[in-house]
Amino acid sequence: MSNAPAATDDIQNGAASSGDIANHIAEAIAARKLPPGTKLREEALCRLYSVSRTKIRAALLSLSKDKLIQIVPDKGAFVSQPSEQESRDIFAARRLIEGALAREFVAKAKPADYRKLEQHLKAERKALAGDQSSKQRSQLLGDFHVLLADVVGNHVLKEILRELVARSTLITMLYQSDRDAVCSSDEHATFLEAAKAGDAERAASLMLHHLSHVEAALRFDGSAAEARRDLVTALLM
Repeated sequence: MSNAPAATDDIQNGAASSGDIANHIAEAIAARKLPPGTKLREEALCRLYSVSRTKIRAALLSLSKDKLIQIVPDKGAFVSQPSEQESRDIFAARRLIEGALAREFVAKAKPADYRKLEQHLKAERKALAGDQSSKQRSQLLGDFHVLLADVVGNHVLKEILRELVARSTLITMLYQSDRDAVCSSDEHATFLEAAKAGDAERAASLMLHHLSHVEAALRFDGSAAEARRDLVTALLM
C-alpha cells in the first residue's frame, strides 16, 4: 500500500487514482485523523482529490471491502465504528481458537517455520521503529497469527482466523496506542521463544495472555481518538 505523502503529491497535481484515494483515506483512519463514525462526504472528497464521483465511489467501495468504512444505504459512507461488545466478542473467540492453535504449532513447527517467523518479527520491529504507516504496522502484527495457522495446516481454521484477525486489526488500529503495538511485538517474540523450546503449555498460556493484554489496552472512551476535524484538513495534514 502506498504511503500518504505520495498520494498527497497526486492530489496536488490532480492525478489521484481510486487506489491512491483509498490508500490516503486508509492512512488517515489509521493515524486517527478520521475517528470512528466520521462521515465521508462524497462532495468533499471530490473537491479534495479533484476527481469525479465515479472515482470516489470506487475508492469507498474498496475501503468498505477492507471493512475500514461502512456504506449505509441512503445515508452515506462512515468510518467503521466497531462497538466495545463486538470487539470483546472477537477477542474472546480468538482466545478459544488460538490457545489450541499454539499447542498445535509447537507440535508441528519445523526449523524452517521458526526461521520464517523470526524474519517476520524483524519486519515487525523495523515497521514499529521506522516510518511505516499505522495500518501497515497493524497488519504485520496480525499476520504473525495467520502465519502460525499456516504451519498448523488446517485450511478451515486458517480462514476463520484470518477473518477474526482482520476484524481485530481494524479494532486495534482504531483503539490501540502505538506504545501497545510495540508491546504486542515483544509478546510475539516471547511466545516464539517458548514454542522453540518445545513448551506447548507455556506457549499456549503466553498466547492467551497476549490476546488478553491487547484487549485490555483498547480504549473505547474516546481517548484514543482526537476531536473530529474538518475532512479536508484531516486528509491533508
